[in-house]
Amino acid sequence: MAVPSAVAGLLQRPARLGDEVYGRIFSQIMSLDIAPGGKISVDALARELGVSQTPIREALGRLEGEGLVTKTHLVGYRAAPRLSAQQFDDLYDLRLVLEPYAAAAAARKISDSDIGHLLALSGRMDGAGEWGGRDEYAHFARFDMEFHDQVAVSSGNAMASEALGRLHTHVHLFRLVYHEQAIAAALAEHAVIVSAIAARDAGGAHEAMRLHIEKSRERFVSRIER
Repeated sequence: MAVPSAVAGLLQRPARLGDEVYGRIFSQIMSLDIAPGGKISVDALARELGVSQTPIREALGRLEGEGLVTKTHLVGYRAAPRLSAQQFDDLYDLRLVLEPYAAAAAARKISDSDIGHLLALSGRMDGAGEWGGRDEYAHFARFDMEFHDQVAVSSGNAMASEALGRLHTHVHLFRLVYHEQAIAAALAEHAVIVSAIAARDAGGAHEAMRLHIEKSRERFVSRIER
């Protein structure tokens, strides 16, 4: 079963107003135009984007559900803080347990249609030279999240998929640093994962995902304050 892609809709067809507003605010958060922990003014965003407060509040509600925005009664909205050192370590420890398992299970259980979806998604992400700006970097984070979500869903284990989905891993990690080389490395690692899953090589998929997560940890760890 293919995971619905909000970002695919934003990039490939005229967006509904709500999706467009969501995409604009998401990009501001991911590019750090709205700093971690920074206050988010509904009025200011409505003026900036030329819309009413309704689509702004709807977008912020979606972002709150994704862990990128927090809402406090009588205070308002803020961008979520960056991961702490303990949260970063816990996140990667859990990923190393769940994601290699999910990749191996996906290699055994994935449908032909979902293999096609993974290959198409990987193809859309391919070409690091096209991801040079900060807005594109934010879009890449969404594609990266969809890629890992699709692998988890294709594992056939609903509890593992739901657990990984609740982590909101990729949007938090990509806020740590703007790094074009990180994109190129991730793309190459994704290609190895997809190749193993498409070949229905469970052992190869497990190892490829494990290496990807270990290398991802190395790319981001220097940005964590300890």
